[in-house]
Amino acid sequence: MPEKVAIVTLGCEKNQVDSDIMSELIERRGYVLTDHAGEANVVVVNTCGFIDTAKESSVDTILRMARLKKHGQLKSLIVTGCLVQRYQEMLLDEMPEIDGLVGTGDFVRIPEVIEAALNKERPVFVGPPVYRYEDLRRPRRKSPVAFVKIAEGCDNGCTFCAIPLMRGGLRSRPISTIVEEVRQFVASGVKEICLIAQDLSSYGKDMDGTLKLPELLRALETIEGLVWVRLHYLYPGALTDELLEVMATSDKVVPYLDLPLQHSHPWILKRMRRPNHAADVRELIAKIRRIMPDVAIRTSLILGFPGETEEHVEHLLDFLSEVELDRVGVFTYSDEEGTPAVRLSDHVPQAVKEERAERIREHQRPITARRNARLVGKTVPVIIERWDPKAGVHIGRTPYDAPEVDGEVAVGGYIGKLGEIVPVKITHAYDYDFVGQYSPAASLSSLKEAR
Repeated sequence: MPEKVAIVTLGCEKNQVDSDIMSELIERRGYVLTDHAGEANVVVVNTCGFIDTAKESSVDTILRMARLKKHGQLKSLIVTGCLVQRYQEMLLDEMPEIDGLVGTGDFVRIPEVIEAALNKERPVFVGPPVYRYEDLRRPRRKSPVAFVKIAEGCDNGCTFCAIPLMRGGLRSRPISTIVEEVRQFVASGVKEICLIAQDLSSYGKDMDGTLKLPELLRALETIEGLVWVRLHYLYPGALTDELLEVMATSDKVVPYLDLPLQHSHPWILKRMRRPNHAADVRELIAKIRRIMPDVAIRTSLILGFPGETEEHVEHLLDFLSEVELDRVGVFTYSDEEGTPAVRLSDHVPQAVKEERAERIREHQRPITARRNARLVGKTVPVIIERWDPKAGVHIGRTPYDAPEVDGEVAVGGYIGKLGEIVPVKITHAYDYDFVGQYSPAASLSSLKEAR
């Protein structure tokens, strides 16, 4: 009887892509996949090692899975992902419960690692993080949404970021392989494709020095049945006029931009090795809104970077008041071993970081509410993702909200299938979420005005 394997995925959606690929390879080898670790003979923990809280969560999960070896039918515990790429020696020395390690450049060897671990070996495959995704297909999705990784790694060299240590430099996939993967997803029922990379806007630069994201989007435009394309992690310095024009004229690319700004103050940005100053970003945001008037702009911010003062925080508060971004994720700085920021002076106490981060969140809350209120009374397309039995409504998302990180819509009156994109009249808007009513009389073809 074949062994049962469970994959526990932590961290970002890029890790989920890797887990999907591992699932495909594991099934090809003849193992049986299960969603329940308690039923598995082998558990693979795909870890995140990006910030302290993610590392702690990864270690806690490994230890929780290790307890299954003592009390259940679990035979082998295998760990992969970013934590392994950075801390393989520590994991080997301090966690004897682990039966195998696989780095970010070797995860396609997961079937042989499972086999070796079941044979009581302790396989370790942690080479350079240089894997490319050209030849792997993964059209397995129960969701109407799929994430497609178009590049891996990053060349930007931000002083706070350990991604190059864990994932290597920028490596872009050929357009043809991305188009084929998207076609397979669409054929399996996927309606929304989220394009992801550590630096999406630099896609193609490593191939011949040119930015190829506009070319990729034009190729995806030809795929029949693909409804929405969403862009994640667009580095502001590489956001070209050509890309904005392609987005604005596309029938598929949603009016949503994820621009990780990190801060507004020029002194902090220079220390972070981020090229854009607040004045440049103001101009960029104004240009984006001229080209796409109804665009939703999301950013992420880091509070408590070494040397940050109250003056810098006030600058950021003023900046947020002026530009009125739609969605803002706020994080506190954490030391990442091997990054230049660790060696900087004037580190900010953790309690101060937390207080500043919460102040930014509270400042942004009414701004987001005001931006959301613009949709009240409008009929917009909403992708229906699940049924909430307690509330008695379906739950979906507008084009202006990304899966997992942004708000949702409670949709009344809808009795159709999950995964459909349907017209919904927004009746209420809150800090993050919406309430709406299914409006079958509205034609989706008329909803381009929502863009």
